[in-house]
Amino acid sequence: MAKHTVTVLDLKFQGRSQAIASYLIRHDEGAVLVECGPSSCLDAMQAALRAEGLVPADITHVLLTHIHLDHAGAAGWWSEQGAEIIVHPVGAPHLVSPERLLASAARIYGPAMEALWGEFRPVLPGRLRIAQDQEEIVIGGLRFVAIDAPGHAEHHFTYIMEGMCFSGDVGGVRIPGYRYLRVPMPPPELHFGRWKESITRLQALRLERIAPTHFGIYDDPMWQLREVQKGVDAADRWIDEFIRPDTTIEALRESFTAWMADEAAERGLSSDVIEAYALANPPGMSADGLQRYWRKHKLSGAPSTSAGA
Repeated sequence: MAKHTVTVLDLKFQGRSQAIASYLIRHDEGAVLVECGPSSCLDAMQAALRAEGLVPADITHVLLTHIHLDHAGAAGWWSEQGAEIIVHPVGAPHLVSPERLLASAARIYGPAMEALWGEFRPVLPGRLRIAQDQEEIVIGGLRFVAIDAPGHAEHHFTYIMEGMCFSGDVGGVRIPGYRYLRVPMPPPELHFGRWKESITRLQALRLERIAPTHFGIYDDPMWQLREVQKGVDAADRWIDEFIRPDTTIEALRESFTAWMADEAAERGLSSDVIEAYALANPPGMSADGLQRYWRKHKLSGAPSTSAGA
């Protein structure tokens, strides 16, 4: 049986290519998007759809891996166009009543919120569908299976369709043309133990391709998942070596950014590629996530595995 075509839509985040993707899959009654990106990318999204001969009304469903603004910021707008929004049960309440989500994001992004993400409209309640772990989602002949995958965020799904894993952020950040990836570790829900459990669960599936939201489709999912696992382990060791109770966030951001720069130099990445990785996965944000994780799960003496959380 022939597999459905998956088209990568480049949302041209902040004018840069290969930073945020949405994945388009046509079906018998229209088309599905996996991820919708932020409202600041709606012009680029609509241009990409026009290039495919589609308009927003053709999109029947939007599957969100999680509710961070770079993945789900335009979900409310899409619900107003008639699309059904499919989301993790932990994330669903924040799409209908986004006050806490936006307040948390504002603490991170400050005055840059509007320029980065644009307007966040609540999802219309009648257009929201809450999926469950291992649920099969059937849409016009397409079949997706939702897999709970915490670690980057508690409200994180991956979706499996015809051997392809739409991995959101739990599968790392990777730019086409480079066998290299980074692990995005923002606050507030970073958890290394849960992340490694999620990777182990995905590794047990018969995956043929992997499609991280940042960015593109790859034919080496097992390599990518192993690299994410290695990246999580390396970050876990790094915070044990570097962070102390008196380490300031400024010092942590500086040190972590330097660590990432050294790694990029070792891999021979160009300045343009380094900038693209930084746009998709800002090092300072990961430093903030690492500090919060260390304080919650290391300083307190709590185990870093899910059993002790």
